[in-house]
Amino acid sequence: MSTTTLIANDVILLKEDFEILNSYVKNQHGMQVNEKENFSKLYGEIKKAQIVDPEDFPSNVVRLGSTVKVKDLETKRDLEITIVLPQQADIKQKKISVLAPIGTALIGFRKGRKVSWNVPAGKKDFKIMEVTNSDLP
Repeated sequence: MSTTTLIANDVILLKEDFEILNSYVKNQHGMQVNEKENFSKLYGEIKKAQIVDPEDFPSNVVRLGSTVKVKDLETKRDLEITIVLPQQADIKQKKISVLAPIGTALIGFRKGRKVSWNVPAGKKDFKIMEVTNSDLP
């Protein structure tokens, strides 16, 4: 067991997620203009992230593959989505790309955290209500 000290409210990434996301950010050839903006935002998040091994990763932090329930703080509606890599995204199955604004806003944050992101209609504020990570040790 390692002795990693986690700092509250920091962006926390699982080591393997960091490696996957970092390779996506570095290999953005052929991306659409809007995707490059999303890559830039994601890169900003992963640059400031605390990288941890699986045994030290908190179960209440959003990672690739997490199913997340968020509450829209304006409408009070709940939304449940799963954060996935771009090629696995499927809106009908509520699988949202980590490169979508909501995916980038959620990755690395823990249950209870308020997050904001811009949508075509303006800024949305959400609170992370639940995080389910089924494949952690």
